[in-house]
Amino acid sequence: MTFLEEVNRRRTFAIISHPDAGKTTLTEKLLLYGGAIHLAGSVKSRKTNKYAVSDWMEIEKQRGISVTSSVLQFDYDGCRINILDTPGHQDFSEDTYRTLMAADSAVMLIDVAKGVEAQTKKLFAVCKERGIPIFTFVNKIDHFGKSPIDLMEDIENSLGIRAVPMNWPIGINGNYKGVFDRESNTVELFAKDESHGTQKLASVKGSVDDPAFRDLLGKEEHQALIDDIELLDVAGDSFDIDRVRAGELTPMFFGSAMTNFGVKPFLEKFLELAPSPAPRKALEKTVQPTSEDFSAFVFKIQANMNPNHHDRIVFMRICSGKFEKGMSVVHQQSGKTLRLSQPQQFMATERTIIDEAYPGDIIGVFDAGTMGVGDTLCDAKHRVTFGDFPVFPPEFFARVSPKDTMKRKQFLKGMTQLAQEGAVQIFEQPSAMDSFVVGAVGMLQFEVLEYRLKNEYGVILENNQLPYSVARWVDGNVDIASLKGLDNAMTVIDNRGRTVILISNEWQMGWIQERNPDVTFLETPRLNEA
Repeated sequence: MTFLEEVNRRRTFAIISHPDAGKTTLTEKLLLYGGAIHLAGSVKSRKTNKYAVSDWMEIEKQRGISVTSSVLQFDYDGCRINILDTPGHQDFSEDTYRTLMAADSAVMLIDVAKGVEAQTKKLFAVCKERGIPIFTFVNKIDHFGKSPIDLMEDIENSLGIRAVPMNWPIGINGNYKGVFDRESNTVELFAKDESHGTQKLASVKGSVDDPAFRDLLGKEEHQALIDDIELLDVAGDSFDIDRVRAGELTPMFFGSAMTNFGVKPFLEKFLELAPSPAPRKALEKTVQPTSEDFSAFVFKIQANMNPNHHDRIVFMRICSGKFEKGMSVVHQQSGKTLRLSQPQQFMATERTIIDEAYPGDIIGVFDAGTMGVGDTLCDAKHRVTFGDFPVFPPEFFARVSPKDTMKRKQFLKGMTQLAQEGAVQIFEQPSAMDSFVVGAVGMLQFEVLEYRLKNEYGVILENNQLPYSVARWVDGNVDIASLKGLDNAMTVIDNRGRTVILISNEWQMGWIQERNPDVTFLETPRLNEA
């Protein structure tokens, strides 16, 4: 294949939703139909010890939730697919937001009974802001829920985007037999799920006008389908790929990830419509995926994917140029030349060493601590810097230290590595050498931090919550001792040596600002600031 053909066959997308909408289950079923796995493990199948492929951390298996993004890659129908499975829980939204930076499109999962939920709205807003096309999969239609028409209205009213159904469920609420494909005017009826979703679901296809299908459906259900089709054709939006790419229209599909109902039709149509790698804005210029000058950015760092070796894997999204094993690139933030050996692609924790990769691909490389989230790697002769990486102010704080002082070395290593991942933010006080102040977006992050330090580094934490909910970065060179009103605040230093003030609440922050009118306090540090 030519370089251009390799680029055009890439499909890199994230799956987003509110917690419990079935995101990880859908991810697993796409792998099943894509041929990447042969038996799906359900996050609910605790008794059989089968867990979702993308939930690889032990705590994820125990809790049945995703707490970190995972990368899954496979080939299907001529496409190279890169799936980014993201946490749905709002406490880990920072990880999800960063991962969306690496995606060219997003699949938005909606629970048929609950419709558009709070976290879905937040993630949709991020996608819209970044111009990411969104495809909607209405999940769990094997359960009682809202009608398809009501769900369309919910999407349009809650998210401000028009929805165009690509298929339509056939049957009565919660007892659907198949889907009608609007483009081909065909019906696909699915066999009853006898494998609890672990195997592909058999189906039969045919024309909606075929008397055999009319008999299978029954006169009443067949007529209801005909009426719905006529209503959609007259009153609904027409499919327009340009409006989809512009974020004005979302193609809508119906199915059940748990029973595999409608998964294959969705996968095939999505791969047909989803965009290939898009141009990326750098500070210097817009980088085209078809450019042969190599560039990539780091969007995720994961420590201890192999607990026996305490490794540190940097995940990067290739934006342009062909990646080749062992190639040397410039780390733009430090100016260092790095040799990228042992590049890997992933099926969660299962790794495959690769020789080459192309724009749109997600690869992982070993790193000793040089690279950080948001950093750029590029060709020495054509240097670029990717910016505008999301940073989130923490809202919860705690002072952590090891219960066993003999574990100080492991404690420092673990805290440093987990902070580099972006799992938490850590701050230091010069007067407190054996402890860190930890900042988190959500309380569940503290639980994950304690769990991982204990199980990956052998450190039991002493965790003391602090009475702060607001962090502000002090802009520029300011004499902190001269600031007024900091009696009840805490002054700490972030991992890049910047001064941060921790305050009880927004009212106190306003009081401090009034007494220091010449000082600028930032909600987040300036982007690309060293």
